[in-house]
Amino acid sequence: MDAPPTKKAKARPKRIDFHTHILHPTLEITTGFKEPGFISLKHETDKDGQPQARMMKDGKLFRVVQPNCFQVDARLKDMERTGVDAQVICTVPVMFSYWSKNRSDATRLATYLNDHVASVCREYPDKFIGLATLPLQFPDDALTELRRIHELGLAGVQIGSHVNKWELSDENLFPIFKECEKLDIPVMIHPWDMMGGQEIAKYWLPWLVGMPAETSRACCHCVFSGLFNKCPNLRLCFSHGGGSFAYTLGRIDWGYQCRPDLCATDNCKSPKQHVRHKDEKGNVVPAKFWVDSITHDTDALQFLVGVMGEDRVIMGSDYPFPLGEPEPGAYIEQLDSNKVPDGVKQAMLWDNVLDFLNLEFEGGKFVKRGAKADK
Repeated sequence: MDAPPTKKAKARPKRIDFHTHILHPTLEITTGFKEPGFISLKHETDKDGQPQARMMKDGKLFRVVQPNCFQVDARLKDMERTGVDAQVICTVPVMFSYWSKNRSDATRLATYLNDHVASVCREYPDKFIGLATLPLQFPDDALTELRRIHELGLAGVQIGSHVNKWELSDENLFPIFKECEKLDIPVMIHPWDMMGGQEIAKYWLPWLVGMPAETSRACCHCVFSGLFNKCPNLRLCFSHGGGSFAYTLGRIDWGYQCRPDLCATDNCKSPKQHVRHKDEKGNVVPAKFWVDSITHDTDALQFLVGVMGEDRVIMGSDYPFPLGEPEPGAYIEQLDSNKVPDGVKQAMLWDNVLDFLNLEFEGGKFVKRGAKADK
């Protein structure tokens, strides 16, 4: 008698981690800057003799980072261990340095960081996709660097949730968004320099409360300013699940409805018309922006998918930091399959990232759709 057929093991879904950070391994460029405030890196070993580095700011410790933040080999080992096929890499937000008033240093730092990210992507074209940083406090220089990184082949840019006193709705930043739209450069928006600052420093609240609020602040400025109407083909992704935006959307939208004199002065479309919704004919209209999946909770993620639509949620982990998700994509895989089928989960783990970045995997590397990979 023939043996009963064995059940085929379920293939592990492919995954790209959209939200990861990387540091230049030396940051030696900042040691020559005279303006205070820039981050430098001091390598050392821990009590067990293992390598680590101190991120220093004006001689004081800012943060201790492990080799997976600045050594590609360590990063690759973690990716293999956690089943991540590829990462989108970008700098650590403290490196934005928007506060700098030195045009030369700020621009040189952005170029230096971007060249490093590009070099990692060139060396491992099947493993890494790069996002650039820009000296946004100097918009003309930011435009020059934006065009340069486009030629360099980086897939997009990462920017902060505000630039000093400029919100993302500020007219000084509009040419940046317009050029991103023109050059087909997607933009990841990451919270930084969180509102509240030292006033809420206790209990790590800037990271637990300030970051979600900061990201929602950025979302609201993009929505209320009419940015998506002015740049209809601009692709924005808000990190950390869009912060608190989706979860307070009812309040935000009602504010638009009940106080149009305050909230509807620059935009004729409500906040709810910017997420997935149905038009007057009953047709489903996709959200105007994307969010990553970093919610730390399956119920929160399920709700987010319902608000944004499954095509607008991208897997991210915030690797390699402690507040990131230790198993990239695990919360997506844990979603109720009756509500989120496996095919939809696969899209959030892989396809949606490529759709947002307008990339495809061809010839062993990530390339712009329609471009031919070198053989």
